[in-house]
Amino acid sequence: MLLEGKNALVTGGSQGIGAAASIELAREGANVCLTYRKHEAEAIKYAEEIQAMGRKALAVQCDIASFADAERVVKAAVEAFGSLEILVNNAGMNWDGVCWKMTEEQWDRVLEVNLKGYFNFTRHVAPLLKEQKYGKIINVTSINGLRGKFGQTNYSASKAGIIGYTKALAKELGAFGVTVNAVAPGLIETAMLKESEARDKIIDMAMGESALKRVGQPEDLAYLVTFLASDKARHITGEVIKVDGGQYI
Repeated sequence: MLLEGKNALVTGGSQGIGAAASIELAREGANVCLTYRKHEAEAIKYAEEIQAMGRKALAVQCDIASFADAERVVKAAVEAFGSLEILVNNAGMNWDGVCWKMTEEQWDRVLEVNLKGYFNFTRHVAPLLKEQKYGKIINVTSINGLRGKFGQTNYSASKAGIIGYTKALAKELGAFGVTVNAVAPGLIETAMLKESEARDKIIDMAMGESALKRVGQPEDLAYLVTFLASDKARHITGEVIKVDGGQYI
């Protein structure tokens, strides 16, 4: 197993990419603390699934936009596991609208969750990784942070910010044996997509761009996250890796 004896914290671990990443990290041997905001039942279910594998698991409710909440979660994970080696910044949101109709609240909340939320958790985990001179940080961004998307100026800006943040953080932490990378999904079939009234239209648009002509699954991201969290990726840092079936090209 790639991650035997390692301890991971995954934000937004109750659904979609975060849930798949939590399960895959556990399959490879890691103990996992996963956060959730609303989906308590799902978070508990995934924690129990991880425990059934013989790993330790912790599900903690928080608002990732809260600096204090992030500190509380990190402390809880360290108390439960003894240390942390892996941080997966995944939780995020979208609140779409064209720029000329977007409210200040729409802009602020998306940036607060998607960008500040990543800072909040990294700020409390980075000193631990720096002190132990080892760690892996994986940030989930989006191909729309690389190219932009109509109706998503706030979301695209937040995801582009994560890319710059990843590269700067890789430079700051590299001397301490900590790698920092980002994964950029294209269209992934999460619960949000399945429940969308525009699901078929969204899929048709993505398929028109895709080289592989398939909709990505959360597991497609989880496999890469697990690799980047392992020592097989020890010489990779500051990278943004697309997982989009060729949608970007």
